[in-house]
Parts: sequence; structure tokens; C-alpha cells
Amino acid sequence: MRSDLETLMRDAKLDSLLVLGASSHNPAMAYFVGRAHLTYAYLLFRRGQEPVLFHGTMEREEAARTGFATVDLAKYPMEELLRRSQGDLLEAGALRLARIFEEYSLSGRVAVAGHAEAGAHYGLLRRLAELVPGIELLGQATDRSVVVRARATKSEDEVDRIRRMGGVTTDVVGEVAEFLRSQRAENGYLVGKDRKPITIGQVKRKIQLWLAERDAENPEGTIFAIGRDAGIPHSVGLDGDPVRLGATIVFDIFPCEAGGGYFYDFTRTWCLGEAPPEAERAYEEVREAYRAAIASLRAGAACRDLQVRTCDFFASRGHPTIREASDTQQGYVHGLGHGVGLAIHESPSLSHLETNHDILAPGAVVTIEPGLYYPDRGFGVRLEDTWWIRPDGSAEVLATFPDDLVLRMKSTPKARARRRINGRKRPSNR
Repeated sequence: MRSDLETLMRDAKLDSLLVLGASSHNPAMAYFVGRAHLTYAYLLFRRGQEPVLFHGTMEREEAARTGFATVDLAKYPMEELLRRSQGDLLEAGALRLARIFEEYSLSGRVAVAGHAEAGAHYGLLRRLAELVPGIELLGQATDRSVVVRARATKSEDEVDRIRRMGGVTTDVVGEVAEFLRSQRAENGYLVGKDRKPITIGQVKRKIQLWLAERDAENPEGTIFAIGRDAGIPHSVGLDGDPVRLGATIVFDIFPCEAGGGYFYDFTRTWCLGEAPPEAERAYEEVREAYRAAIASLRAGAACRDLQVRTCDFFASRGHPTIREASDTQQGYVHGLGHGVGLAIHESPSLSHLETNHDILAPGAVVTIEPGLYYPDRGFGVRLEDTWWIRPDGSAEVLATFPDDLVLRMKSTPKARARRRINGRKRPSNR
């Protein structure tokens, strides 16, 4: 949590932390400034001292909303800096940061975090290190980053925001289910009023609309993959493909608050009307693995152990797993889950790697998402929900939704024929 930052910096032997970039879709900056709209800023943490936010003049009121001490970057006029650097924008930026470092007496080990264009900022930071003697600029690996480690556990306010996104997500999934169920089926495909097949792209555009209406967005895209594509975990599906009855549909949706806030992660597998027996058997095994995993969710549980037990379960059912063959493209091919927050993938990790020492701590928010994939057999199945490890150590799912494999259609050719025979008195299958 944010309150852990000072301790994490001390343990990492950091003297300061510099977070840079915009606030939108920049987890490191958004973590501290919240929903304040900043197109570019510097946030400076020095151990044992109050943070300082450096901002553009036009965003002074946005910066003030953060509650941090603020400094207008107009204090370091860019015109003057560009004259000194003979118009070199990178050099001017380095000179500005060097002046800030000198005024705030920065020295020693300084970690850098935030999203920014790599090439320009590589040059900027290299030049900054030359201009300011006595500093060591550090880029931290994800598993060691003090910001990422702080974000691994959430406050109740953060959990409330993720929970709200869970409600938005399941509302939209419900809209999608209702849309699919209400369409006509002809020759094994869903068709619209114009009798043309409904496509994956049409479904995704409706998802975009329904998310936007709820003040959410999906910057990472949406997986809506059918048949063989459902057997490739990160295949998003082809927009032009028609929606078929009976084929497995892996529907993985991971939206966030508009502007790049907190994410939610959720997957259901559907077959419209009926399921192939092989897919049905695989899905029951996935559901069994899922239930076994959530029964073990609690504070103190070793994340690696959860994944190892899941691999053992699938192997006992005759499926290849990532534990035995890291390059397998069939069977159980990925980790059991991951943390969710301001990034869709963050700590902790539920991988089987021997180097994974992550432990579920109170405040962790993680996905549980076992799946089985057989692209050559034309199907894949996955089941996923997002869970919170509560302060008392127990686990709570942050949004609920049915996990039925078969999505019953409101109207099929056979059902319509039965209703005609019975004078249309028989209700449609719901």
C-alpha cells in the first residue's frame, strides 16, 4: 500500500524516487495522483520528507487536487533552457531536471518510475546523470520496483473502485449475453434482422458502447474468440468472423475506469445453444480446478503452490501442462492468475516458477483463471474471476456472474416450429 513506500524505499536502499509522465494510463503516476489530469509531471519522493509534484502551469488546479506540495514548472522557464541548449529539447529537459535535483539536494540512489517514450527518456536520464554529480539513477525490475510492490496490496478505497469495475464488467457481460440470446439462428449462425451473420466485430463494438455508457474503457482490448481461436489464449478473435452456434466462445473482458484507472478481469466460456461433448468435459475439469483453487485462497498462501497444485490436477486428468513443458500449446498453457489494479497484470504472480516467492497478503487482489486449450481440436475453455484477500485473511470474489457453459437461446428454428404447432402458446426456452 502507499503507506509502505517509505519502508520499501529504505529496504531497497533508495534515497529518492522520481515518478514521471502523464497521469492517464500511467499506473505509477496514477497510483499517487489519482484522477487529477496531468499531461506531464514529475513527482519527487525523498526518504523522510514530503513528496513534491512538479506540474505545468495550465494544470495547476489539477495538481492542487492531489494534496501534494506543488511546484509550477514555469519556475524553470523552457525558453531560457532552450537558449542554453541551443534548441536541443532533450538537453533542455535534462537541464531542468538537474536544477530540480540541485535545489532539492538529491544525491545517492534515485529510482525512476513511470511510463514515457523510451528513446527520449533514455537520453534525458543519461544526460541528467552527467549533469548531477553524486547521483545514481536506477531502473528497477518489475518484481523489485518499490512502486509495483506497494501496489501489490490495496486499500479498501482501491478495492471499492475495483469492485465497482467488477459491477460494470458483469453488467456489460450480461448485456452481451442478452444480445446473443435474443438473435435469430439460421444455418448454425446468429443473424440480424437483415438476415446477415452477426460478426465478432459487431459484438465488440457493442461492448465498447456499453462500457463507455458506464464511464469505463478497455484500452487493452477484449478477447471474444470462437472455435479454434478460443484455443489460443490471447487470440482476440477476428472481427469479420461470424458468431456460430455450438462452438466455444472465450469471452475475456478486462476494462478499466475511464482515463486509465483501476481494472477488472473476468472470463466466461459460452457455447450458444449447445456444447460439444469434448468441450463440455474440458469445461467441467476447468470448473473443478477453479473451485479447488479458490478453496485455497487465503492470506499466507504461497502463490506458486496454488499453480503447482492446478498443474498436478490437470496432469492427473491427462492434459499437458506448462509445468512439464513450458512451450506447450495444448492443455493448460498459462499461469493460474495475477494481481490486478492500475495495470491489468501486476503483483502477485501465480506462476509455477521456482523463483516465484510471492505470498498472498491481506489486501491482494488476484485473478483465478484456469483454462484448457486445444486449437487443433477447435476449442478452448477458460473461467476467471477476480478475488480480494480481505484483512481477516479470507477471500472474497468482487463480482458474481453465472458460470454456465451453454448460453440458452431464446429462439431457435426448432423452438419456433414447436410454438407454431402449439399455436404459439409455448414460451421460448429461457
